Amino acid sequence: MNNKTWKGFKGGMLTLMGSCMLLSPLALSADAENSVAVAPKTQSPVKNWQDFESLPGKCTMKFPMKPEHVSEKMSMPEEGYDLKYDAYISSTDPKTIFMLLIAQYPDFVDERFAHMSLEAFLNGILTHNPGNQLIFADLVLVQGHEALDFFIRSGSVYFKGRAMMVKNSLYLMAMECEVQNYDEVHYNTFVDSFLLVK
Repeated sequence: MNNKTWKGFKGGMLTLMGSCMLLSPLALSADAENSVAVAPKTQSPVKNWQDFESLPGKCTMKFPMKPEHVSEKMSMPEEGYDLKYDAYISSTDPKTIFMLLIAQYPDFVDERFAHMSLEAFLNGILTHNPGNQLIFADLVLVQGHEALDFFIRSGSVYFKGRAMMVKNSLYLMAMECEVQNYDEVHYNTFVDSFLLVK
């Protein structure tokens, strides 16, 4: 991934992480009249993806190639604490990015607020850019934890992912790509490979 792409992506992720802190709930519904049909590309099964383990996030996941890693703290002055996050980014081509982001909140934030936190996270993404169009959002159960699957279109770009709270950590697994590069097989390989390590 070139330096310009990484800086742009990193800047966008900092904004998204800030939006995670919103506390207003959102009614999760996609307007059927405004939904966008997605025609997945037909691909052969994924081969040669690499298993990766995040020690800070206590999880494993498959990436198309060894991910780049950044770990930073974000000051949240209005909330009175710092938010630590680790981001792992990999790509299959210059216009398709796979990302695992793990944000660690203070101990007093926990799974009891998962539903509200996930809705606030989605609301933050949608309000960050007025051009973002929600294709769908569904609450699901993943390894015994509440998670939110979402699919967003912004112009010629898709942003599809899953966010979940585990104790005081938010996990975001997402694929960002140009519409014409959308690949359901690659997305499912990525998201379905996520596994918490005890």
